Amino acid sequence: MKFLQSLENLWTPANAFAASIGVVLAPLFRYLYGSERGDILTVMILFIAADWGTGIAASKKDETYSSDYGLRRIPRTLFIIAFPAFANMLDRVMGTPGFLFYGVTFGLIYHTWNSMTANAHRAGWYVPKSVIDFVSSEIKAKADRSMKQKGEK
Repeated sequence: MKFLQSLENLWTPANAFAASIGVVLAPLFRYLYGSERGDILTVMILFIAADWGTGIAASKKDETYSSDYGLRRIPRTLFIIAFPAFANMLDRVMGTPGFLFYGVTFGLIYHTWNSMTANAHRAGWYVPKSVIDFVSSEIKAKADRSMKQKGEK
């Protein structure tokens, strides 16, 4: 009887709404991104989150942090997250077994890794010298953008 009483907290309008959204979105994501691709998409989203985190830390360190700049990056981030879905749909149309999806997704992960690493370096976090050398052009581009943004304030 206690078990049934504990279930009454599960049957709330908020939980029903959340479950309804999940019922609609899960098949949509499976259709857009393909089945069995959750792991690579999770990796990509984690890299994007880490890039945002390191970017915030770097901009706070060089005193260019502004929530307005961050908010303007949201549409770009949503586009980046949607891009593998476009590639998956093209794979489906062309009958290729994920070539475009995986190429685009790994390319985005690589690009985000470069950005995240450059941000970490700008934030003053330890990054091995060999990695710094590897992403030096990204570090320079971010430093230049930071200086330009400081001049606009």
